[in-house]
Amino acid sequence: MNTKDFYYDLPQERIAQVPLKDRSKSRLLDFDKNTGEVRHRIFEDIVEDFGENDVLILNNTRVLPARMFGVKEETGAKIEILLTKRMDLRTWEVMAKPAKRLKKGSRVRFSDRLCAEVIQEHEEGLRILEFEYEGVFEEIIDEIGTMPLPPYIREKLSDQERYQTVYSKVKGSSAAPTAGLHFTNEILERLEKKGVQIEYVTLHVGLGTFKTVSVEDVENHTMHSEYYRIEEDAAQRINLAKSQGKKITCVGTTSVRTVESAAVDGRLEKLEGETQIFIYPPYEFKMVDALVTNFHLPESTLIMLIS
Repeated sequence: MNTKDFYYDLPQERIAQVPLKDRSKSRLLDFDKNTGEVRHRIFEDIVEDFGENDVLILNNTRVLPARMFGVKEETGAKIEILLTKRMDLRTWEVMAKPAKRLKKGSRVRFSDRLCAEVIQEHEEGLRILEFEYEGVFEEIIDEIGTMPLPPYIREKLSDQERYQTVYSKVKGSSAAPTAGLHFTNEILERLEKKGVQIEYVTLHVGLGTFKTVSVEDVENHTMHSEYYRIEEDAAQRINLAKSQGKKITCVGTTSVRTVESAAVDGRLEKLEGETQIFIYPPYEFKMVDALVTNFHLPESTLIMLIS
């Protein structure tokens, strides 16, 4: 299967640069894969698609202000990094620009309270940094970091909470699970009143989600690993619902990849770990029946998943 099979023409002017004031007023396209029917509606109408025998799974990860700017201590050269994955308490995998300036042993200062040393060099601009700081790392990056918007968004974000889902809880992502951005607390309450079973999983979005495909043959693309976790009680409820024939709907490709990574013989069993799952046609889903998804770029692993 060729990567070009997943190409489509995307006019840049069609990409919204600022979010709507009301999350629930985004446009919604309904596609029934069984009948081929397409309907155009508003996102808040999505409640009509669910009944009391349905399960809705959301990714409760929270985006870190993972984009940071610093200077190389040896030369004063400007450096930009994106935190992509936590390795341990003080060590992170990052994407660095310009990466060629950061060799093993290089030191970068981000503020009076935070500096780092390059301890490993990897391909594609990736570096492993060991940070030095006093206090709480998350509090420091809250002060000096910025929200890592997708490259196709050029406008500055005036409200950082607008790039978080209303149910975000567990810090760790380098990008938002964007399908969930359209949900409001009111929509979730309406779903619960209809008897919809709402469950939460966690996948921290990193390179595995947004890394571009650079090979011609889809099968040769390698996914970067991302951390996921499903609480045992949530897994038990989802497994019971599946055994009862209830429809399982995931919000976002990250929720899909979490659930499918954990699935063994139609049950959620592997509840925590690193996933490199790459879903593309003709993949057969083990647990997921339906998907609420967002905008995806041509030739991306995400457009391949929804295909």
